[in-house]
Amino acid sequence: MSETEKIRVRFAPSPTGHLHIGGARTALFNWLLARGRGGKFVLRIEDTDRSRSTEEYIESIIEGMRWLGLDWDEGPYRQTDRFDTYKKHIDRLIAEGKAYHCYCTPEELEARRKEALAKGASLKYDGRCKDLKEPVPDRPASVRFKMPQAGNIVVEDMIKGNIVFENSQLDDLIIARSDGTPTYNFVVVVDDVDMDITHVIRGDDHLNNTPKQIHICRALGHDVPKFGHLPMILGSDKARLSKRHGATSVTAYRDEGYLPAALVNYLVRLGWSHGDQELFTRDELIKLFSFENVGKSAAIFNPEKLLWLNAEYIKSTPPDELSELVMPFLIEDGTVTEGSKPGRAYLSRAIATLVERARTLVELSEKLRFYLIDDANIEYQEKTMKKFLNEKTRPYLEDIHAGLASVEAFTHDNLEEIFKSVMEKHDVKLGKVAQPVRVAMTGGTESPGIFEVLDVLGKEKTLNRLQKAINTTTKE
Repeated sequence: MSETEKIRVRFAPSPTGHLHIGGARTALFNWLLARGRGGKFVLRIEDTDRSRSTEEYIESIIEGMRWLGLDWDEGPYRQTDRFDTYKKHIDRLIAEGKAYHCYCTPEELEARRKEALAKGASLKYDGRCKDLKEPVPDRPASVRFKMPQAGNIVVEDMIKGNIVFENSQLDDLIIARSDGTPTYNFVVVVDDVDMDITHVIRGDDHLNNTPKQIHICRALGHDVPKFGHLPMILGSDKARLSKRHGATSVTAYRDEGYLPAALVNYLVRLGWSHGDQELFTRDELIKLFSFENVGKSAAIFNPEKLLWLNAEYIKSTPPDELSELVMPFLIEDGTVTEGSKPGRAYLSRAIATLVERARTLVELSEKLRFYLIDDANIEYQEKTMKKFLNEKTRPYLEDIHAGLASVEAFTHDNLEEIFKSVMEKHDVKLGKVAQPVRVAMTGGTESPGIFEVLDVLGKEKTLNRLQKAINTTTKE
């Protein structure tokens, strides 16, 4: 078996919240490592914290992964389905003298912690139960891992380099609570051992857990996986990333009209680079990604950069594909219904005139509205109507209507010729004629080029809207 075939990486979120930017980036880096090395990507749900883990969060995490296109080869495994496995490993460590029962109550531990804090002493567990020969009657026992105390341990980090921890600073951590439930630092190691995980990529907020987990891994007689700890993502004020910086859940970005490819591209660039290149296809990311180019310092989340990137992806996405992506937003805002969807060809032509102006699918949906609503439902703002649909502009609208009604081929050249003739007749520039027509077509003063708009709307819709505008004009 080749080295690449041995690669097994995992993304193991805790379902105590939705899939957010940090977790999505971690998932993506693991996924790219697996796909780039011909390995396996394992999805595992770390749901042992029953007080905070919810089915809603689990579903949201899986939904976010699927939307981003981060397909997994195995899983999703759930730790709550593996309690029997964890107990077998705990019993084995106790039998081998690598773990022991602890009868100290939470109240006793807290009292000792406060006493040590007052004296400026170490807050470590003092090990008083380590050498007990007999159980303490009528007291539930937790289980502690017997941590080596001599020497040091080196974490060989794929991103940060070698990091040394003194074993004397490591606590005999609890691996099973007094109610029998296993703890995080133990179960993640058992899972990695049982699932043959070769690489563990996660945020550097887990770095202090790594030496403990390495010792447990060795106690279980397993090879230690390679570790990589990603620097944190910070807001523009260098504080830990939060909603106030514009960061939110992956599914919320979907609902705000971001494209998954754009978010994937942005997440990869939060801490990784390939020269000055900004835009990557997914195949390029798989081919080019490596941990040699992952930065060692924290990344700064920039919502404006993400918005710019999304706009670039909208521009480069074929209109036919965008027509499918934008449809749920058109239905949600009531522009169309399930039973009255526009033809795909018409919608694609309309989208082609707007891609340079829309940064999200929500914006695209809003800008498409005038193309899709019934002609009779065009609404004019009062100020706009008074300024552009009045006695002065009525002759322009009537002459444009008459010219377009008589033309057989509704082509760009013919449209332009009719507008020129009206401009010459009234001795005005294009804007004087185009703007009232634009208001008649869209209800507003901003749109793509007037000839583009008319070309998409077609003859019938154009004449209907011109007539409505003419009827709206009133004498002052």
